[in-house]
Amino acid sequence: MRDDYLADSARVLFARHGLDSFAALWALELDTVDTPNTGRGGWSSVSRLELADADGSVQAFYLKRQIDHLSRSLRHPLGEATFAREFRNIRRYQHDDVPALEAVFFGQRRIAGKACALLVTRALDDHKPLDRWLADWPALPRATRRAIVDAVAGLARTLHGAGHLHNCLYPKHVFVRVDGPRASARLIDLEKTRPLFLGARDRARDLDALNRHTRGPAATERLRFLLRYLGRDALDDEATRLARSILQRRHRKAARR
Repeated sequence: MRDDYLADSARVLFARHGLDSFAALWALELDTVDTPNTGRGGWSSVSRLELADADGSVQAFYLKRQIDHLSRSLRHPLGEATFAREFRNIRRYQHDDVPALEAVFFGQRRIAGKACALLVTRALDDHKPLDRWLADWPALPRATRRAIVDAVAGLARTLHGAGHLHNCLYPKHVFVRVDGPRASARLIDLEKTRPLFLGARDRARDLDALNRHTRGPAATERLRFLLRYLGRDALDDEATRLARSILQRRHRKAARR
């Protein structure tokens, strides 16, 4: 419980501000960036943390703290902190070279009999959530739209190629950075990630979630995404089967409503 993680990239900065311990970070008084989550019978909040470096530049992070905010599984029938699961998945993505958010601190304690955990991640201030790009989609240059489609498709391909199902692949969880003619993408919200057990069925699950919640791109851009995801130049049997599987999932969900 006291094997805290502090990334080497943040060690000097956090020590400079006296924040290189669980107790110091837990005691920080900061405004929350949104309404605290009180689901799962516990409490969880997110605050923005900005720290000045020795040269006067500022580095930004998000400090997430929770009390008795637990998820249960066969491995943890009594529950574990959801941040513990997310931290473990962040580290797995890092090991497998899947672009995602960076964890700089993680720790958990029992305080007054309650399960307390905190997770600090580096802010992705040079990225924007995909849903914000989509809000301006018609006004974006064609080259920018193509770069974003290619970046997100490449990210999904890398994710599944590494054997991971994101399991909550919505545009708000895909962060995109555009640099001139190129774009890059990263994933956040890794709490629900699990291994890609079911092959094509699991891949369709992620891609269907992304497709259903994406507004703006034309049919030709969606086809481009599919081909880039598969590494194809044109439709073939595999692409057709995957597209059909995605559409079938969409129709089944619509029928249940």
